[in-house]
Amino acid sequence: MAAGALAALALLSAVIFGSLAFGSAQVEKDTAFIVPSGATLTAVAHKLEDEGLITSADGFLLRAKLLGSSDPIQAGEFRLPAGIGQGGILDTFQHGEVIRRFVTIPEGTPSILVYEKLMAEPLLTGEIPVPEEGSVLPDTYAFERGEARTAVLARMQAAMRNYLAEAWPRRGPDIAVDTIEEAVTLASIVEKETALPKERRMVAGLYSNRVKEGMFLQADPTIIYPITKGKPLGRRIRQSEIAAINDYNTYSMAGLPKGPITNPGRESIAAVLNPAKTDALYMVADGTGGHVFNSDYAAHQEAVDKWFAIRRARGEM
Repeated sequence: MAAGALAALALLSAVIFGSLAFGSAQVEKDTAFIVPSGATLTAVAHKLEDEGLITSADGFLLRAKLLGSSDPIQAGEFRLPAGIGQGGILDTFQHGEVIRRFVTIPEGTPSILVYEKLMAEPLLTGEIPVPEEGSVLPDTYAFERGEARTAVLARMQAAMRNYLAEAWPRRGPDIAVDTIEEAVTLASIVEKETALPKERRMVAGLYSNRVKEGMFLQADPTIIYPITKGKPLGRRIRQSEIAAINDYNTYSMAGLPKGPITNPGRESIAAVLNPAKTDALYMVADGTGGHVFNSDYAAHQEAVDKWFAIRRARGEM
């Protein structure tokens, strides 16, 4: 028999042997597959067989031993594309990217809503308590399917601690707060009092002035927080609630509330640590989403009258 024919026969024999000995992959559509934490390659091979993604766990393991890399497999969730072979599956587990999913905590989200958001995420596991108010840094966080909620929350809280550790040394001179905790508390008020990034430092400057003067801050969100823990009130504030005496209501007490009323974002914290230089003591909505700032009470009252006229024209009063 000619040498070429012998080579072809040997190749065909090897292919047949490989097919019989190794089995084959049967990934017919893009599929998410989870490699459990601490799982051995043997356990993963049997899981692949059980899920119908390969024909033989033993064949997969034999192929891995003879032809595969000796690198360890990773835990996590991986995407196996349609048509991938057994070698590709093994390489994905060893060197591929774990599927990342994301949860976003917007700036100014109170801790009760952070808790509800994490508990409502079906791909996370386990229980968490409602985190301490002001301990979570609003941001977008990656997580893996099956990850513990405690681990995700711990990352959110570590991010806040790390940011504060970086930001506090950069604080300006003669600011209104003496501690990091006070800065977060004042920043939480700034966060709730304006939705406009360009106003944050001005709002921080105004409230800083009030703190220094020993004035009542008169921030409406501090009335609402003891009632709803930061959730929307859904109605107008009652006169009895404005007069209520508690550790948060800045209409019935001078200075800062006993703690944050939400989780402030980086920019609100930075605004408190470096507020605008202003003599403003008063502000009121201007009807366009922003505020009118004044240092004179009479001028402030004129701005209030204009705001009330706008609200009456809208049918809100």
